[in-house]
Amino acid sequence: MTRTIDYGHLMHRHMRGLIHEVLEDVAANGLPGKHHFFITFDTQHPDVEIADWLSDRYPGEMTIVIQHWFADLETSEEGFSVTLNFGDNPEPLFIPWDAIKTFVDPSVEFGLRFETQGAPAQPTEPETPPPGKPTRDGDEGPDGGGRGAGQVVSLDKFRK
Repeated sequence: MTRTIDYGHLMHRHMRGLIHEVLEDVAANGLPGKHHFFITFDTQHPDVEIADWLSDRYPGEMTIVIQHWFADLETSEEGFSVTLNFGDNPEPLFIPWDAIKTFVDPSVEFGLRFETQGAPAQPTEPETPPPGKPTRDGDEGPDGGGRGAGQVVSLDKFRK
């Protein structure tokens, strides 16, 4: 049996570590400047903890926004928890790191995309909800303030 280095797995693990570090800093110090995050995650991941009505409404994936109103942001080795406001109803969520599909900070045009093995490579465009799509903190999507497209890193094209 030939041993190989799984660069895709290693990169995904370190990219999720970057998200962990960013959210840990935000939990301790708050969001700096105009930073905010769109985080899309797999609602069917076995370790995701969200209200039943949310998993019913978003049966495959869900995009949350950490921007204006969020509380109780905490990180652990397994994932992060946060309470978000859904129509004046605070809801706690727990999202494992490996359930995250995309992480975007449009304020600095930064984004990461995590793809499953075997999925075709996608063009590198930021993953933000289209205008008018409800987001999780009451916003109506990105403001489209004239910014150019950000860069999303996709590692699947490097896999064999």
